[in-house]
Amino acid sequence: KMASTAAGKQRIPKVAKVKNKAPAEVQITAEQLLREAKERELELLPPPPQQKITDVEELNDYKLRKRKTFEDNIRKNRTVISNWIKYAQWEESLKEIQRARSIYERALDVDYRNVTLWLKYAEMEMKNRQVNHARNIWDRAITTLPRVNQFWYKYTYMEEMLGNVAGSRQVFERWMEWQPEEQAWHSYINFELRYKEVDRARTIYERYILFTLLVIVHPDVKNWIKYARFEEKHCYFAHARKVYERAVEFFGEDHMDEHLYVAFAKFEENQKEFERVRVIYKYALDRIPKQDAQNLFKNYTIFEKKFGDRRGIEDIIVSKRRFQYEEEVKANPHNYDAWFDYLRLVESDADAETVREVYERAIANVPPIQEKRHWKRYIYLWINYALYEELEAKDPERTRQVYQACIELIPHKKFTFAKIWLLYAQFEIRQKNLPLARRALGTSIGKCPKNKLFKGYIELELQLREFDRCRKLYEKFLEFAPENCTSWIKFAELETILGDIDRARAIYELAIGQPRLDMPEVLWKSYIDFEIEQEEYEKTRNLYRRLLQRTQHVKVWISFAQFELSAGREESLSRCRQIYEEANKAMRNCEEKEERVMLLESWKNFEEEFGTDTTKERIEKLMPEKIKKRRKLQAEDGSDAGWEEYYDYIFPEDTANQPNLKLLAMAKLWKKQQQESEAAEIDPDKDIDESQP
Repeated sequence: KMASTAAGKQRIPKVAKVKNKAPAEVQITAEQLLREAKERELELLPPPPQQKITDVEELNDYKLRKRKTFEDNIRKNRTVISNWIKYAQWEESLKEIQRARSIYERALDVDYRNVTLWLKYAEMEMKNRQVNHARNIWDRAITTLPRVNQFWYKYTYMEEMLGNVAGSRQVFERWMEWQPEEQAWHSYINFELRYKEVDRARTIYERYILFTLLVIVHPDVKNWIKYARFEEKHCYFAHARKVYERAVEFFGEDHMDEHLYVAFAKFEENQKEFERVRVIYKYALDRIPKQDAQNLFKNYTIFEKKFGDRRGIEDIIVSKRRFQYEEEVKANPHNYDAWFDYLRLVESDADAETVREVYERAIANVPPIQEKRHWKRYIYLWINYALYEELEAKDPERTRQVYQACIELIPHKKFTFAKIWLLYAQFEIRQKNLPLARRALGTSIGKCPKNKLFKGYIELELQLREFDRCRKLYEKFLEFAPENCTSWIKFAELETILGDIDRARAIYELAIGQPRLDMPEVLWKSYIDFEIEQEEYEKTRNLYRRLLQRTQHVKVWISFAQFELSAGREESLSRCRQIYEEANKAMRNCEEKEERVMLLESWKNFEEEFGTDTTKERIEKLMPEKIKKRRKLQAEDGSDAGWEEYYDYIFPEDTANQPNLKLLAMAKLWKKQQQESEAAEIDPDKDIDESQP
């Protein structure tokens, strides 16, 4: 029984009871534990104690332990090449070259593609003056990995340092068979130049240029430039020029590069061939796009400043601007402003054929839409072309052809340009060819009549004193535009100048009888002035009466009154006053009170100058009272927008006829008196207090 109880006690261990189950104040996370472990790894361990080897047995024991460590590291991970290299370098430090060589060979069996391994192996052999072993390693390296340029560089450098120039050249030749990159070829060339083998270097350049032509799809111009500079450096100037010419021919016009032409021009500049330099620059500038020729322009400008005259500098500036305009018009052929600037430039500098060529290119860009707003700028190209041919080129026949081609091009059924027709007619007149001028203007009126064409044709005939033709043209003009008041007035003025008063009056009568006019007030005023000039006062009065039947405008009444005043007769004052009376009566029901005020002010000025005291007093009584009022405003959506103040006029005549207005005025006066009396009752001692000191 005691044994069983003892076994039970052993099976159930005692567990310590936790009295305080609250979390600790300082919590330790897994992240903190890992960070502390990593930090402690970096702590510097104390260096191992120095061991002094005193005999061969201890040395062999040390070597055995060290080799065992290296072999264990290699056995754990064969692919870590750094372990192999450390092992080999340690053996090398002990002068165990055979063992180090064996380790390198074992490492190469593991990873023969490792560049560092080959380099360390060869450097070990070279360091220990094992030249043939080093050559053997380099041969194996370049055979196994021929695209690693570092092997070739090291191999050729070793042979050159050993003085084996032929061997180094042989290595370079083997390298060139693999068609390496550009730097390898230049290294070979520099190698030959170090030993003054210029012909061999030229041969290598030729091979490299041929290689770039056959293998590289887009060869670079810098290789050609280096080849040419090589020839120039060694004073083979004819060969250098030939290289540049071959490069220009090879790249052609499709793959032109400004650097090639800059280098070519500088070469010729050094040879004092200044005309050749200009030809090269101009050839390149005419063919290379502007955005790719900035450096070319800059060098050309510097060259002209150094060796050219003022004309040459101006030529390059013009050439640069011309190039800019060419790019603009190529980008947008319908940019007529660019064409205008371009034409202005070529007209100031180029010959006639070049100017004509640019003009022909410009006018070939016809607007694609037949709308006048798209043609307004374009038509000036034709005008400038014709003026250039007439004034600068002095070619009347070509000028006539330009005008006729322009007229044929314009779609006259949709729109026309009167300016072209008039300029053509004026040109024919300057050429003393009046029938052609009349024919052109007649054709224009028949095809596309316009006010400006009629006016221009009439002005031409007036200058030629062909009055019968003018009458016919005015008749056609008024049939085309009967609402044009200016045409009626000009026609009547023509007849007046010619002395045919009845005809002029008949024209005015026809004009005012038209149902629709654009400026009737101007026409009536002209008719009235015409009758006044003829001193036909009764007819003038009748005209005013007829006009007042159509309109009751205040200016008509004032003008009528001033006419009566200026008639210069005895009854003029009474007639004038009578007109003012009629006008005042007629305008009582006018909604525009400002016009009525204007009339009364004019009447008042008249009475002050010519009236008596009675008439002056009477007009004073008629003058209105100006008062300020308020009215309610509404917004567009109908909401209340506040109040605004405005001025209104109250005429005494209207007040006398409306008793309600009198009653309202009396009520306002009574209210004012009441307010004054109430104020006096509230503060009866105000005057006494204010008078006391």
